[in-house]
Amino acid sequence: MKIFTPLYDWAMKAARHRYSSYYLSLMSFAESIFFPIPVDVMLAPMALGTPKKAWFYAALATIFSVIGGAIGYLLGYLAYDTFVLPAIEAVGYQDKLVTVEHWFSEYGVWVIFVASFTPLPYKLFTVTAGVMQMMFLPFMLVSLVGRGLRFFLVASIMKWGGEKMEVKLRKWIDAIGWAVLVLIVAIVAYLH
Repeated sequence: MKIFTPLYDWAMKAARHRYSSYYLSLMSFAESIFFPIPVDVMLAPMALGTPKKAWFYAALATIFSVIGGAIGYLLGYLAYDTFVLPAIEAVGYQDKLVTVEHWFSEYGVWVIFVASFTPLPYKLFTVTAGVMQMMFLPFMLVSLVGRGLRFFLVASIMKWGGEKMEVKLRKWIDAIGWAVLVLIVAIVAYLH
């Protein structure tokens, strides 16, 4: 069943839209605070669809993600009891918050680097950095480095692959999509 090919075609079309840079910036900002979908989902097709602008897109994603991270930090710092905690309880993330707080106590600023570079939910770490009253400047610097490395790596891979990668990826997108979906279901089943 070809479910992922039409989604891929739509993403490639949207990636070439004249306002796609604005959408990427907004998504990068929101993802650092609350938005559940990773920026890479939009950045990769944009960099693949327009390789000559790949690093520009990576820079936009980095800058707006770090600005969003600063807002997430401030929410955690200034509005934990009134806004953040009720939101965390509403989505059932209390146990994740406790885990993240433990990691902050254990690893300090390095946990921000790991969260900003890996697929971990960066938004939990931005808010928790504020809750834990981490020093703001190290938080911002490490976020900038981690987010920048991640987004420039994604953009560079897409730029390097170019049109050939776009054609091959389209050919295999359904197999990749189903494999990722099965992997996610297996991980969730294993963790619960």
